[in-house]
Order: sequence, then C-alpha cells, then structure tokens
Amino acid sequence: MSRLVSLLLPVLLLLVSQAIATLFPESNQSAPKAALQACNQLAVSLGSPILQTSGNSYEKAATNAWNLENGQYQPTCIVFPTTSKHVQIAMKAIYAAKSHYAVQAGSHSAMKGWNTVQDGVLIIFSNMREATYDPVKDSITLGPGVHWHDAVTALEPFGVAPVGGRVGDVGTGLLLGGGLSWLSPSQGYATDNFKELDVVLVNGDLVTATATNQFSDLFRALKGGGDRFGIVTRYELYPVHTGTKDEKNWFGGMLLAGKYQPIVIQFNSSAEALLNATARYVREIDDPKAVLLSTFSNARTGDSLAPLYLMVLFYNGVNLPEEIFGDFLSIPAMSSTLGPMSYFDVSETLGLGNDRGYVQRFGASALVGDEETYLEAFDHWMNFTQAFQGDFNITTLAFTPVPNSQIQAGRAKGGNIINAPHGGFAAVQLAEQFNAGLNRIPPQVLEGLDLLFEQIPPSPGLPLYLSECDPRQKVFESYGDYELLKQIYAKYDPEKFNVKHTQGPVGL
Repeated sequence: MSRLVSLLLPVLLLLVSQAIATLFPESNQSAPKAALQACNQLAVSLGSPILQTSGNSYEKAATNAWNLENGQYQPTCIVFPTTSKHVQIAMKAIYAAKSHYAVQAGSHSAMKGWNTVQDGVLIIFSNMREATYDPVKDSITLGPGVHWHDAVTALEPFGVAPVGGRVGDVGTGLLLGGGLSWLSPSQGYATDNFKELDVVLVNGDLVTATATNQFSDLFRALKGGGDRFGIVTRYELYPVHTGTKDEKNWFGGMLLAGKYQPIVIQFNSSAEALLNATARYVREIDDPKAVLLSTFSNARTGDSLAPLYLMVLFYNGVNLPEEIFGDFLSIPAMSSTLGPMSYFDVSETLGLGNDRGYVQRFGASALVGDEETYLEAFDHWMNFTQAFQGDFNITTLAFTPVPNSQIQAGRAKGGNIINAPHGGFAAVQLAEQFNAGLNRIPPQVLEGLDLLFEQIPPSPGLPLYLSECDPRQKVFESYGDYELLKQIYAKYDPEKFNVKHTQGPVGL
C-alpha cells in the first residue's frame, strides 16, 4: 500500500542512528553501600529464610522475571515475606538506609527495572499467595503474590471470581495499574473492585485503607496509581458471582482470521475487515455483557514473520448476538473455538502466557475515532514491524474496547484516580517479544518505539493504561485526576522516596 510505503522512510532513517544503550540504569555510587547497610540490618531483624543473599531460592527469585531484562539484575538481598510485619521491618530498614528497592508480585511486568533492582533490596511475594472467599462478608481476599490463574482456580468452587487479569501468569500488580478484565464491561476496571487494602507506607507504617476511613485518599490513589504510594500486602475485593466451571452461562471463544504467510507491505483483507469491525464496535457497542479483544500479531516462522489476526469474543448469554458481533463473524476464519463456556473457561482462553527467557517491551495508547484512525494506527505499527523485523520473535498490536458501561460501573463504586472522561474508546497495547538470545533492546528499536508513540498518540483527554505502558510514557499525566494524584503522593511520600528509589512512568 502506497500510504504504508511512504511511512517507512522515517523509521529507516533511525537505523543509522548511533544511540548508546546500557544494560542497567546508571547506579549512584552510594547505592551499593546503602543496600548493604539495609541488608545487614535485615539479616539481624529477619534472618534466614526470610532474608537471603545467595543460594537456590535467591537465584530463582532473581532470575525468574518474565522479562529477561529484569532477570539479569542482581539484588543485594531478597526479602521473602510471609506477613505484613516482615514487609514493615524491611521498609523501615530500607527507609533508614535510603537504599534502592523494588517489589515483585507476579513478576510479569514487561518494563525494565519495575520489579527488580540492582544494588538494592528486592521484596518478593512468592510466599504470600492466598486466595480465599468469605461468604458471610461476600468478599474475596488475595495475597499480593498470587497469580490470576491460581486465584480463579481457588475461587471457582465457590462460584465467584475477582475482576482480574486475562492472562494466567499475571499477578496482583495489575490491580494497582487499573486492570482490564473480561469482566470489566460490567464491573469497571479491576481496581474499581477494591473493598479495603492493607498498605505498608514508605516509612514502614502499616495502615488499612478504605473508601470511607481516614486513608480514603490513599485508597483512591491506589485505584490506578500504581505502587508508589506504598506496598499493598492484602487485597479485599468485591466478588463477581460468575458460577462454577459446570455453569456454561457464557458463549464465545477465539477466531483466527487471515492467512498464515510471510509478511508483506500491504493490507491483508482480513486485517482491514477486523480493523473496521473493531472501530465500529468501540464506537457503537455499549452492552455490559459483551466482551471483545482484537489482536494483530506477527510471529516468527523461520527467517520471516507471519501475520496472526485473532478475535476474542464473549457474551454473557446463550449466543453471540448478531447485532453486536455480526461484523466479526462475517470475517473468514481459519479456526474457531466458539461455543458455550463457563467463566472459568473464559478466564483460561489466553492461557498462562508464562514463557520466560525473552526480552519484552510494552507501549500504550488510547483511541477514539472512525475506521481511518484504526487503519492509520495499523499502518504505523506495520511500518515499525517491517523496519525491525529481524529483532522480533512476536510483535503485537491489540485493541481492548472500554465501553461507557465500564466507566459508569467504576463510578458507581466510588471512582478511581484514572478518572477517564467517558467510555467508548479503545485501550491500545503495543507489545514486542524479542528474539531468543537477545538480552537487551537495540537502541535503534527504542528510537523506533519513540517514533511509533508519536505516530499513535492517545486521543485528547483519554488515559493511558499503566499496566501496558512503556516506562518512558507519561501515564499519570494522562489521568483525569492527575492533580489530585500529585497532592496525595506529596502527603504520603513527602520526601519523594519512591520517585528516587524506584522506576516507573514519569509524572509524579
């Protein structure tokens, strides 16, 4: 397509750039000394096995991050808490020493440095993975280290589920980043479903935050504001009564569209049909029972990449209504898994997604507009993929509709710090998995990503999705309650300790 070819030139020019990349962020010379001070104190106050500096458990934890880049960091010591008290003790020592630190829940972040640390203390929640249901309180309680597959599996016999992740390996960090779920159209963002949170503040104090107590501002900030305000050690959530795995009260599955053939610089007719159908769905459909994920991937097959276009369609009912999903069902499909499903089946659709050993990178946008808006986004993504295809194992462009029903459901539960102005937009994910054997992202690819973010900017007023962003994107500044977020942060971390000692999206 001539439009796509004309877009290729800017990225080709990037290939001759001479940017210098480093494996790890620059480390302050005082960082190793501060970390050693904190670890020495914790060796006394916590002891083994809670505190470890070497050995099999240390090595497994240090290298187990989903993103290979994060598996190359070597923390000075690792804390394996089993209680909130252990986290308090750790944070008091870290705060006193002014040491760098990081927190790891599910370890699934694609962002370099977000869930690990070099010359610092890593707190990892692999020993706090409970998932329970209290029928008297009608509440779900999750430990911070549980993964979504394990949580859904543990709760399924009770006929309830949390509003959580769509991939089984993802952990509870998704909740703090907002959280897009198969249940979101009817229940809001995952973060909208907090009842109360136990939080260890940066100075080591433990508080319980709810929507109505003295920490209600902290509670709101944690509903989409990430982990900079404190470390959550217990989540109490509103459950969704979805039924057991024997109750087939959903219908849907996956449709694979398009031809599996080497990538070429032209539109595949299935891609154009799926983009147009997605644009119309986002613009016109506002049914809380309807769920859609549209993904466009190019996956390595030998020496080339081949397109895989996937439609994931669900309806909380006995079929897929023609007036909602007709455009998608008319696209020729190579394969289909459509049929009656329980919510447990729905939650298992995308699998665990737990393949380790690859460098990963995400990026985010948010779009509202006509079909041309989506076609142009696809053009730019294809252009980027073509320019750097030799580096990728898989590259993906995905659209998750955020209907107005989702925004209204969240507001009915008290709202969140994201405070999207309206529904009827698509959260856009840009995801790259790099070739096996590559242990860092080439500098020219990072420059290409920067250009891609400029070419697919969020529509005015729409928020970026924290859990799927690039660490260089100004996610918090896209929030409707950004100014309030800054005020709350100034209250709970007046020294900006977390900004100085953790990495994440800029803006606070």
